[in-house]
Amino acid sequence: MSKIILTGGGTAGHVTPNIALIPALREAGFTPVYIGSYNGIEKDLITKEGLEYHGISSGKLRRYFDWKNFSDPFRVLRGYAQARSLLKRIRPAVVFSKGGFVSVPVVLAAKSLHIPAILHESDMTPGLANRIAMKGAVKICCNFPETLSYLPEGKGVLTGSPIRQALLHGSRDKALEFTGLTGARPLLLIIGGSLGSVFINNAVRGALDDLLRDFEIIHLCGKGNLDPSLDGRSGYVQYEYISKELPDLFAAADLVISRAGANAICELLALRKPNILIPLSRNASRGDQILNAASFAKQGFSYVIEEEDVTEKTLTNAIRHVTSHRDEYIKAMSDSAQMDPIQKIVAIIKEAADKQG
Repeated sequence: MSKIILTGGGTAGHVTPNIALIPALREAGFTPVYIGSYNGIEKDLITKEGLEYHGISSGKLRRYFDWKNFSDPFRVLRGYAQARSLLKRIRPAVVFSKGGFVSVPVVLAAKSLHIPAILHESDMTPGLANRIAMKGAVKICCNFPETLSYLPEGKGVLTGSPIRQALLHGSRDKALEFTGLTGARPLLLIIGGSLGSVFINNAVRGALDDLLRDFEIIHLCGKGNLDPSLDGRSGYVQYEYISKELPDLFAAADLVISRAGANAICELLALRKPNILIPLSRNASRGDQILNAASFAKQGFSYVIEEEDVTEKTLTNAIRHVTSHRDEYIKAMSDSAQMDPIQKIVAIIKEAADKQG
């Protein structure tokens, strides 16, 4: 079997799409091997998958002053040398990078050894690490049609983002059993992220009396954000966070309210779930969620409310609108070029490996 190097790290968003690809890569005849940082989040996530893992030195490229800016370039150079040595020893047919600063030396080392490297960019505009690494890539996969204009001509391919296949196989009946809901009314699933959102939580709870007339509600409100006064409220259940049962909750949901992180919205697209996106504001991010949400709205996949505009009224109006137009949203998602991203990406990887071989 041909070996493939997977790389990417720094956040779970740079790792979980790689994990989603692993079964299909193995089925296609590849043996995945991972290169990440010594102690980043990717090490824990990947070792749980049973993959061979190699850590390298990694630095961060900052746009602001920090004393580490003087030492990190040496870490990056060391990481480049380590990556080059590993690639010589492992001799992969291809490298696939999900981004993050640890991936830069791996992709550039692959280019120096004439090993084809394929990148994936999740957000609308490429981050700094991928902007550097793309110089060494033969193809760059992306989530949004608009991203193609930011990529070198001839390298960009619209694929969508790989998602965990377990999400596609949830059970509505198991969700109802787990939550204790009846399923007699449409089910509204609210996901505010692991830390939750005060804006979303307050709006949902403020509009609860109105919403419960027409919906049952599963509210993932974030760590420390449970409201004990609502325990036992008929038709409403709240959790800080859900992991194992999430595929079942998605299967049961008729409408989803979510943040607009790239992985989260690609999951909604793959599941064809009518949705309302409330992107993280520019005050708390670089604005990538706002761009992500705008693209999905433009393509007809989502209804968007800016965080600053979230009120009980705007939220209930949005819910009613999406509910009455749900078939249009589902059709737009079903017709999307971003469907079936795993098979598209694996086909690109196989083509690059075949040319190399």
